[in-house]
Amino acid sequence: MREGYVLTDEPIPHLGRAREIIKRHPEVRDLFGPYPLSALYVSAVVIFQLTVAWLLRDAHWLLVVAAAYCVGAFASHSLFVLIHDASHNLILKGTRANRLIGILCNVGQGFPSAMSFRTYHLLHHWHLDEYDYDADLAFHWEAKLVGNSPVRKALWLLVFGAIETIRPLRIQTAFTDAWMVANVVFVIAVDLLVWEYCGTAGLAYVLLSTFFGIGLHPLGARWIQEHYTFVKGQETYSYYGILNRLAFNIGYHNEHHDLVKVPWVHLPKVKRMAPEFYDHLFAHRSLTWVLFQWLFNRDLDLFTRITRERDRGRAVVTVADDETLEARVAVA
Repeated sequence: MREGYVLTDEPIPHLGRAREIIKRHPEVRDLFGPYPLSALYVSAVVIFQLTVAWLLRDAHWLLVVAAAYCVGAFASHSLFVLIHDASHNLILKGTRANRLIGILCNVGQGFPSAMSFRTYHLLHHWHLDEYDYDADLAFHWEAKLVGNSPVRKALWLLVFGAIETIRPLRIQTAFTDAWMVANVVFVIAVDLLVWEYCGTAGLAYVLLSTFFGIGLHPLGARWIQEHYTFVKGQETYSYYGILNRLAFNIGYHNEHHDLVKVPWVHLPKVKRMAPEFYDHLFAHRSLTWVLFQWLFNRDLDLFTRITRERDRGRAVVTVADDETLEARVAVA
């Protein structure tokens, strides 16, 4: 079992690759910018979740759990993807509009995560795999506790949503702003309305959908797929399987990190436009297989990640400088 992360002195690979892609394929710039139709998808998925919650208002708990795992998890996970695009201002024009869209996504999930995700995801891009600033990396104690035991890895993924809420406590720039507070208050208020009109079963469906959508589920394997090392020296991995159709192309992770101004709908075009940059990279074809490997391959654990010390040439942008961070990520 490993005792620590794999350190590299190489720069973030996506910065140089992005410059080369734009240099060789300047037409890729035509893909940049918001995709407003995503707002309609957000509304449709939220309405779907609330409708199912209402239909399950008097259902047996076994049906509620089954519906959440088999149906709701896919809906909730798709909303996470749309929160992701909103975090990069890729749905509507302007930061405020995208923040509101992110909060609307949380209505279909029952948990207020959009504003905190936005902040720490932008830090993830600017300080990729830097332990002090990237909340995508596990705590040292977390990685040692989980180890390479299949049972502990399964339990870790099962409660991954809870783990994600405490990891930002490690980040040196952590703080809470008015948007985060508004996010929490609004979503709790909506949850109370769901409980009033859809009952305990309906609210449980919404919350369990989110619990499963990022947990012990093939969709939850995305957290392993994106940056855990399956090939020595490769830091980021894409997934090109069928679940991208239900998850708004979130599997195109190398393409996203390279060109963060491209919305989900155009990410496959990036790969087709610049195959020389992607065809040689290892990519996953099945999230179910990723999940199986994660659970039973003892060579995989939470330390199976490439990390780097902070690049002294890249300024530390704090959460308080959210607009600056957003702008720097967009041009990185």
